[in-house]
Amino acid sequence: MSAGAIGGNAARSAMGGSALDGNAMEGIAADRVAAGTAVPPRPERVRIHRDDGPLCTGLGRLAGGELPPLPGTVLAAVAVIVLLAAGSDTRPVPAICAPVVVLLLTGPAATHPHRGRIDWLVPPIIRGIEYGYLAVLGFAQGVSAPVVHVLIAVLAFHHYDTVYRTRQGLWPQGWVFRAGLGWEGRMLLVAFAGLFGLIPFAYAALAAYLGVLFVSECAIAWARTGRGGGMVDLEEEEA
Repeated sequence: MSAGAIGGNAARSAMGGSALDGNAMEGIAADRVAAGTAVPPRPERVRIHRDDGPLCTGLGRLAGGELPPLPGTVLAAVAVIVLLAAGSDTRPVPAICAPVVVLLLTGPAATHPHRGRIDWLVPPIIRGIEYGYLAVLGFAQGVSAPVVHVLIAVLAFHHYDTVYRTRQGLWPQGWVFRAGLGWEGRMLLVAFAGLFGLIPFAYAALAAYLGVLFVSECAIAWARTGRGGGMVDLEEEEA
């Protein structure tokens, strides 16, 4: 057989293999979509990492997703620092009002596509706002240190699990974020409890409720996937 014939056969084999690989990838994608676990595009992953609740999402829908997310988020972080610094054990009102200010500054941009070059900074800034607020307010209002630590650890577990799932091509169910109240719902809840002197109870109740919710949902979700070593690293997939 001539070298040209061999080369032609090799080329046709490669084309056939590529077609089969393409069909296989399409089949995998279709299976993921049908199972509700389709790999989200990067902007969608950035947005889901915000961990918005119903209130924040509602404000975003009202604004139509037109407002850029980063400026309002940076202003919200500055506002929280100022309000927490202005509060005290005997005058906690400024700190208690902080969640409302943060919600109004960040909520209208919740449904923005987050396609900006540095929009990936929004979720970590929101995490810093939430964790910092809960820590400072809790310690200032006499909440037991272990309770504060457990609550923040539960939230960190939830956010790590969310990031890890999306990197593996798994789309977390929307009801988890609604049941978890979103970052704004959790901050508003402890602030509302502060109006009645119930912050220690609110922290303990949140830690217990969210711990059971996030850990049990995570265990059930991973058990149901049964994907084991077949998971896909999205960073390698996108490279």
